Amino acid sequence: MTSAAETFEEPTAAHDAPSFLSSRLARFALDLDLGAVPSAVVERAKLNILDCFGVGLAASTFDFGGVTLAGVHALAGDGDSPVIASGTRLPLRDAVLVNGTLIHGLDYDDTHADSVVHCSASALPVAFAVGLKHGASGATMMAAYLAGVEADARIGMGANGGFHKQGYHATGVVGAFGATLAAGRLMGLTEEQLVMAQGITLSTTSGALEFLEDGAWTKRMHPAWAGVGAITAAALAQGGFVGPRRAYEGRFGLYNVFAAHDVTTEPEKAVAGLNTDWELMNVAFKPYPACHFNHAFADAALALRAKYDLKPDDIAELVALIHEKQVPVVCEPEANKKKPANSYDAKFSVHYTMAASIVRGRFTLDELEDDALNDPTILDLCSKARYETDPTSLFPRYYGGEVLVRTKDGRELRHRETHNRGSDKNPLSTSDILGKFRSNASRVFDAARTEQVIEAVIRLDTASDLTGLAAALTR
Repeated sequence: MTSAAETFEEPTAAHDAPSFLSSRLARFALDLDLGAVPSAVVERAKLNILDCFGVGLAASTFDFGGVTLAGVHALAGDGDSPVIASGTRLPLRDAVLVNGTLIHGLDYDDTHADSVVHCSASALPVAFAVGLKHGASGATMMAAYLAGVEADARIGMGANGGFHKQGYHATGVVGAFGATLAAGRLMGLTEEQLVMAQGITLSTTSGALEFLEDGAWTKRMHPAWAGVGAITAAALAQGGFVGPRRAYEGRFGLYNVFAAHDVTTEPEKAVAGLNTDWELMNVAFKPYPACHFNHAFADAALALRAKYDLKPDDIAELVALIHEKQVPVVCEPEANKKKPANSYDAKFSVHYTMAASIVRGRFTLDELEDDALNDPTILDLCSKARYETDPTSLFPRYYGGEVLVRTKDGRELRHRETHNRGSDKNPLSTSDILGKFRSNASRVFDAARTEQVIEAVIRLDTASDLTGLAAALTR
């Protein structure tokens, strides 16, 4: 009789090991030379990095930022790694936990469209902290960051939406692998060690979508926890700890365990186009501090308000036309979406996004403060909002949407945003991104310090180390 253990293959460096996805991703991460990357990609990476740090600075002024730092510091004590906007220094993994939570906590950070993954939110905190610890140059840190982003985008694309459908937040699940590649590159792992590290990461990755039910804070820490797991996995592998080789395509690998079984996954997408097609260029910046699925609806609502001089009292019904796969995230449960319990609930409500945009004529961080969340005019308009599914949407490549307003005097007004602003078809300009950074950073720093951070990031690829950037970002 064959035992269960005998049905498993031994983890050996077999002749077909180079064909494993983890081997191919490890080679990509270790061989990536920033000097060989197209200049447009390098310059774009600087803007993504700057945008993330700006969001992190703004987030440090919100309650969750202070709570996160206080809780982690109480547990971990002092260390050598800097925390964004703070004079506190923490042990390496704990700094990554706080910085990652700050960068993602406002849901204002970039998103890769096809995978629906916030690639930078895990790759950047790890590249920054590990790079600083190991004395990396700015170019080396950027190469590690880029390797993480490119891997995350592709690994996420391979799931074809299966992670989300199974109830996982793809950013938390996928981000751990890109962060592992970034950490391993900076820590000097061999290819074999980096293969082991990805296998170890498979047993640390996580991120559930249950926060959607009540506006809980847990999503904020998903990419941060991915970074913690990544650094842990890389250190264990460097020390000789053995992990499974087929982290992605194995019988109990990422795609077979974490993706919904009725979704056809394509694991080979995880390595398709490496070094030739740069998915960073398909990572969209966010013009609004809310779930990316809501952005087209904010723009459409604002366009209707401006064109028709709409007032809340004019509106009998407010309808979002949205792709069916976006519905579970920003449309349901509808009772929550019509009356968000808190700011995080509001970020994932298409009802609130449309209503607040029409009432306030904007959708900024101010529209997520308590006075807006409790504004009776906004809540009354939320009660008149609903959604319909839209089969013409270009989701997941673009997060478009249409807003339909039926007025009390019988008019039917429509505006469609086919390509969400910030995407490659409707991009934010460099000036827009710098303006967003300055607005976010101004919550913490004066104008001179804000420009110092910009200068440090713009010159990052020529910096001999990361100490100047770290000094600019901290108090």
